[in-house]
Amino acid sequence: MKVKYDEEVDVLTIEFSDAPVEESDEDKPGVILDYDKDGNIVGMEILNASKRVQNPKSVEYAVA
Repeated sequence: MKVKYDEEVDVLTIEFSDAPVEESDEDKPGVILDYDKDGNIVGMEILNASKRVQNPKSVEYAVA
């Protein structure tokens, strides 16, 4: 999994898989889900991330 924040365009991208994106769908305004050829979610983009996420520059990772 990869998490990237592009401050210049204010987009937070989360990649769950390296599979090629076959289709993208704006699930809710400003939240784009990317799907592979089998319909699995491989990533998501959050537009205007600084207004939607508490701190898009910070990532916390935990294994439960």
